[in-house]
Amino acid sequence: MKGALSGIRVLDLSRILAGPWATQMLADFGAEVIKIERPGSGDDTRSWGPPYLKDRDGSDTGEAAYFHSTNRGKRSLAVDITQADGQALIRALAGQCDVLIENFKVGGLAKYGLDYDALKAVNPALIYCSITGFGQTGPYRERAGYDFMIQAMGGLMSVTGEAEGMPMKTGVALADVMTGLYACNAIQAALLHRMRSGEGQQIDLALLDVQVATLANQGMNYLASGEVPGRLGNAHPNIVPYQAFATADGHIILAVGNDAQFIKFCAIAGRNELASDPRFSSNRERVRNRQHLVPLVAELMQQQGSDWWLDRLSSQGVPCGPINTLDQVFADPQVQHRQMERQLDHPEAGTVPTIANPIRFSATPIDYGRAAPMRGEHSRELLKELLDLPDESWESLRAQGVVE
Repeated sequence: MKGALSGIRVLDLSRILAGPWATQMLADFGAEVIKIERPGSGDDTRSWGPPYLKDRDGSDTGEAAYFHSTNRGKRSLAVDITQADGQALIRALAGQCDVLIENFKVGGLAKYGLDYDALKAVNPALIYCSITGFGQTGPYRERAGYDFMIQAMGGLMSVTGEAEGMPMKTGVALADVMTGLYACNAIQAALLHRMRSGEGQQIDLALLDVQVATLANQGMNYLASGEVPGRLGNAHPNIVPYQAFATADGHIILAVGNDAQFIKFCAIAGRNELASDPRFSSNRERVRNRQHLVPLVAELMQQQGSDWWLDRLSSQGVPCGPINTLDQVFADPQVQHRQMERQLDHPEAGTVPTIANPIRFSATPIDYGRAAPMRGEHSRELLKELLDLPDESWESLRAQGVVE
């Protein structure tokens, strides 16, 4: 069965995480994705380990798990774009593609004749998505941008961590992942525009812009009030009680989202009077009197074990949950039912695990048929298939180190 983006061809000149995250999603949706890599080394994340994949004999393949987290469904073409012949190959391929995505520094591809204006002349319908740290314009445009520094500069770290502790980044490179998701959305919007108008366009996407945009309610809280939010640990700035609590034998999260749920919580805890206390009877008052309510809830939560609370709260519709480690996540019956872990065939490892796309299409289901490629695995077949490159030309380019 064909995917939703079947017939769309993507030339992927990106590496690390934000760009590859976008192109992996496009591949999941059925697009043909051609991953361009450097001969000899490939995408930087191929070596970002351990852990590395194991081959059939249990030895390290040298292929990092990190690389496989964001490159399934693609074919790899190893081309040296610093050489004129390599640049000519990319220009020819761009003429055959619908989308190009890159995350070089601003102006980094212009010296190779692979910038948007140059490739627009080759293919006016091309959608050219550029991902940088700070965008194509502005005083920081020349700076390199990395997820960690963007989380700091974009405000996320200022609202993450314990109130009296050090500002913290998230445990996942969230600015990169969110930028990849925005890029995938933007590309599909541009494809729809092209379908109506016939026009391609450039997409200018910056990690810092994405981080500021995804401050969500925290950003709007500041803009509406002028008050700079601080770190609240696991607590929520707008809802109380909504945080992690210690129980008699561990920790769980309690996420009371409205007044009715708070009444139910108080009944389960045997403290009905708290729900009628004017200080706590509405979320507005609970937020205002957070410093009085949270210690009371914390004391109540420690009177019973985690399972006791989870069973009773869940049965009454009070949002709560365990704080799972990753082994517990992938052993969870709901996660297993949704098949969030899949196995893909791989030429060296036999099979490799992958984390499924969370989107479930009824008419165009995602095909998990292709693992992340080995470096240059499809170079010869792609150049023959798309550019009708003769065998003697292939051998000549390979001897010159243009392709691998």
